[in-house]
Amino acid sequence: MKAEEKMKYQGRLLLFYALLGLMIATLLVGVGYRQLIETDEFSERVKVQNHRRIVTPAPRGNIYDREGRLLVGNKPKFSAVVYLSDAGVRKAFRNEYRILVRDYRERHEDYKTGRLQKQARANVIQTYLDDVNRMLGRDDKVNVEKVSTHLNYNPLLPFPIIDDLTREEFAVLLESLPVQSPVQVYVSNQRNYPYESTASHTLGYVSSTVLTPDEGLPGEDLTTFAEKGTFGRSGVEKQFDDVLQGEMGMEIWVVDPYGFQVESQERRYPTKGNDIQLSLDIDIQNAAEEAFKYTDSSDNEEKENIGAAVMLDANTLEVLAMVSKPDYDLNDTTPFISTATYEKMKENSGLQNRAIQGVYPPGSPFKLLTSAAALKANIITAETEHYCPGYYRFSSGAVQRCWKRSGHQEEILWEAVRDSCNVYFYLTGLDTGVDIISNEATYWGLSNRTGIDLPHETSSMRVGTKEYKRKITGQGWYAGDDTNLAIGQGFTRVTPLQMAVFAASVGRNEIVTKPSILRLSPQQVAQRPPPKPTGLTAEQHQILVDGMIASAQMGSSKRIRVDGLSIAAKTGTAEVAKDGGKIELAWIVAFAPVENPQVSLAVIIEGQELNVDFFGGVHAAPIAHAMLKAYVEKHPDALTPPPTASVALP
Repeated sequence: MKAEEKMKYQGRLLLFYALLGLMIATLLVGVGYRQLIETDEFSERVKVQNHRRIVTPAPRGNIYDREGRLLVGNKPKFSAVVYLSDAGVRKAFRNEYRILVRDYRERHEDYKTGRLQKQARANVIQTYLDDVNRMLGRDDKVNVEKVSTHLNYNPLLPFPIIDDLTREEFAVLLESLPVQSPVQVYVSNQRNYPYESTASHTLGYVSSTVLTPDEGLPGEDLTTFAEKGTFGRSGVEKQFDDVLQGEMGMEIWVVDPYGFQVESQERRYPTKGNDIQLSLDIDIQNAAEEAFKYTDSSDNEEKENIGAAVMLDANTLEVLAMVSKPDYDLNDTTPFISTATYEKMKENSGLQNRAIQGVYPPGSPFKLLTSAAALKANIITAETEHYCPGYYRFSSGAVQRCWKRSGHQEEILWEAVRDSCNVYFYLTGLDTGVDIISNEATYWGLSNRTGIDLPHETSSMRVGTKEYKRKITGQGWYAGDDTNLAIGQGFTRVTPLQMAVFAASVGRNEIVTKPSILRLSPQQVAQRPPPKPTGLTAEQHQILVDGMIASAQMGSSKRIRVDGLSIAAKTGTAEVAKDGGKIELAWIVAFAPVENPQVSLAVIIEGQELNVDFFGGVHAAPIAHAMLKAYVEKHPDALTPPPTASVALP
């Protein structure tokens, strides 16, 4: 080889080695970079690919009454489950699938792989279920679609083959199932309502749904399988759901290429939710609910009145009792509400909490408001006298009757309150006018929500005004609208809770707002909205109270009387149109004891027959009596000598 060619060859060889060295160096730098710089990122990718997170619900907090008695708690829910990650289960899936495929091929039939896989899995699960059925004497069947859905979306979670084991069945399986069996018993929590239907609307119920993991729970970047948890759907359960919910549990697993558990890496146990103490007194609540029952003389069957009742602490506005009928057994709502149960709950608007969602014309108790408006505007005084012949004749010749057809003759204000004389208040309403009365009603809070700490309080309450009538009917305001407004008829609508708050305001002679379903601490009571003055003088206020005392002692409210307890009460009957006729509503509002009110209440009972008389003193007063009787049995300090009215009672 010539020297020139040799040098050229050696140069090329050196260039080759240089390029080769550069490539090796680049490769080494890349490997080193990955080892030193990207190790954490690569490890995290591997972890995400072969780790899974399971999220479990926490037990909800308990709900207690004001004396610490359990109203809502948890109880164990027993299930039999199959752990799908068990190697034997997965092998059985494969074997059953091969058998099904072989059978189809032997019959020379076409098959779809996905469908056979679903059937194979269901067959295997049914085999396990058959073993359990033999132990328990049951005949449960597997739902193919449920098995398939569970395996597709929740393969790490045990599959429930029986979800409603009794304690006895649970004990049998606990003793009979081998430790190594993929079938095991499983214990979770479900809501328990020891008082069944009592205060059902107030307490509320829960529904189950797949959990949304809490923020900050480890493993946020991992594929997550969440068990079902519960959330409040109504009542206290909904209002304070964030308080009652606990902290979820979590477990991170290493999984195999098929997505089944291999090894647990990290675990956090769930933490029970916080407990809540309500203002309800279960003794008073039970007494009220029991008083709603009556025996139907037509068939001698026990039935329940339809309506609502509320009792408040007149000073703190804590709710001592809240009844809404018809109701439902809260235990029928857990672990889920069946279609049949839901349809039954809807009968007669049974899902509605009438105490805060039912709106009704207030009837004669509204005459107290009309009186206050007229007194403050100096339209009437305590001595203003009107003559009642049993009717009022308008200038047009139309007649509006008093409930007492023979008339009350001459009466002054406290007598008109005692006797609930319609004519007296027709005349007072005409003299006072809609603007003054409606403004006064708004001032007392009758056109707004009470602001109670319960969900779904209606906003449909209203006080009749010229503007509202024109909006609804396109018509002007007439004298008949004034007379209807004055006696609590016409366009005005209120809730029973509003009327219980109104009764507390009348009793205290100061306007109070914002009742609470919670047992309030002294600090919370001190932070309540301050009361507003009613604007009534002590003498004006006493005249209204005198009429209510007389009504309770000798008038239409006398069925409310409780021995030794001084009571001020006002009954009433309101009407609503229905099916071409009318339905009457029986009202009573009250506070006691008169000298220093401790409680106030309102009761409304809905008549069920068209054009049949229905009276507050007959149908609502006995329920109020039962509530007050239950109260004084626990608070004998409320018993006082009979009240002394500022006027001479007959």
